[in-house]
Amino acid sequence: MTSAPNLDQLNPEQLRALAAQLMQRVETMDKQIHHHKTVNEKLTHEIALLKRFKFAKRSEQLSPAQASLLDDLIDTDIAAIEAELEALQSTPTAAKVRQQPKRAPLPAQFPRTLIHHEPDNSHCQCGCALKRIGEDASEKLDYTPGVFTVERHIRGKWACEQCETLIQAPVPAHVIDKGIPTAGLLAHVMVAKFADHLPLYRQEKIFGRAGLAIARSTLAQWVGACGVQLQPLVDALRVAVLEHGVIHADETPVQMLTPGAKKTHRAYVWAYATSQFADLAAVVYDFSPSRAGEHDRTFLNNWHGKLVCDDFAGYKASFDLGVTEIGCMAHARRKFFDLHATNKSQVAEKALHYIAALYEIEREVKDLEPDMRHRIRQEKAAPIIEALHAWMIAQRELVPEGSAIAKALDYSLKRWVALIRYLEDGAVPIDNNWCENQIRPWALGRSNWLFAGSLRSGKRAAAIMSLIQSARLNGHDPYAYLKDVLTRLPAQRASEIEALLPHRWQPV
Repeated sequence: MTSAPNLDQLNPEQLRALAAQLMQRVETMDKQIHHHKTVNEKLTHEIALLKRFKFAKRSEQLSPAQASLLDDLIDTDIAAIEAELEALQSTPTAAKVRQQPKRAPLPAQFPRTLIHHEPDNSHCQCGCALKRIGEDASEKLDYTPGVFTVERHIRGKWACEQCETLIQAPVPAHVIDKGIPTAGLLAHVMVAKFADHLPLYRQEKIFGRAGLAIARSTLAQWVGACGVQLQPLVDALRVAVLEHGVIHADETPVQMLTPGAKKTHRAYVWAYATSQFADLAAVVYDFSPSRAGEHDRTFLNNWHGKLVCDDFAGYKASFDLGVTEIGCMAHARRKFFDLHATNKSQVAEKALHYIAALYEIEREVKDLEPDMRHRIRQEKAAPIIEALHAWMIAQRELVPEGSAIAKALDYSLKRWVALIRYLEDGAVPIDNNWCENQIRPWALGRSNWLFAGSLRSGKRAAAIMSLIQSARLNGHDPYAYLKDVLTRLPAQRASEIEALLPHRWQPV
């Protein structure tokens, strides 16, 4: 240990040198204290955030109960693949001509509705009156929540005694040919699974209490077949969304089972929605195995419009290809809100007051035409934006580097051009909250169905949920919409498929 020098024995020059040395040490220690204080503030802020957002168990190991759900997903994928192969093949296959297992008759105690199908004309082409000589009957299982009923379809056989001509009404087209479910039962299964997030094993128990236990494998086959039939409708919905100049985009993680392993990895669902200011309300979900930006570029393809999104790097490549970035003011506000909620920062509180004034103007203009909305924004919001920008620049020079408030300010300042683009166009919203609301069904559902069993099952869920959520956005009951669509879809011309889109659908 070095002993302190005797100041009485030092000459003036040595005293000045010693004073300079001590001042330098004090300055160095001040810098260290300031650095540690900044780091401590940052860590305190992060700890406070983690305490506010508590997550459930994140282990990737599958319990036996979770593994049993995989059976449904495999059966559903197999049914979907078989349906696609059947549509592609033009000649009968061994799978088609092999002996089909005999189906057990539907329970006799279920109420039955008789539906008769007779020819439009009871006269033969030779002019003689036809005589009814018999009939064919088939039964379809229908379901009203809690009650099974049976539709008994009776097709009379009419023959001409003179020329021995046989006439019979054609078999009505169904989504699942020669299957027992009606469109209503299929719609119920789809809505329960993809809107109410009830796994098929739960639906199996519910049906059992109603009097008929439908095997999970059967339910899975129905879901797979319906997914294939509805895919052209989802493709048409995607085209309709991309016809708009302003689109919202957001993404959320979903666990997906890794092929060949009993563990999951993080996949993503992307949501693409029209603006709340658009004349069309629609959202399309896209399921991908990762968060790579290539999935966003693939979906948007050659679209060149204004994309409302957060600061995720995956969107950046699209901006280099001609897409215009629209920043989300809600994300900028959230940085300051978290800081104020954890540290009661006065700087963050001041920023929140500025942004609150901008949102007050948005509430005033939300129901106006785009031109009027643009004019009011220029008159009222633009001055606030200028004052907020100048204030942020001034505050950034005062706060320490690396602090939480510096990061909050940097987030806004680095994206400032994108954040204020909404002032230039009355059809552009101030934030991306609209799309975040549309992606919430996935956040609610993943706690029930736990994971996607495969890439195919994830894409099927994304497709069907696109139709269900778009139906909701247009004020339709998803069950009524899907029931009618599944009834009309088998006979709908491909050129008229757009008539069944949620924003154009009219119940018959």
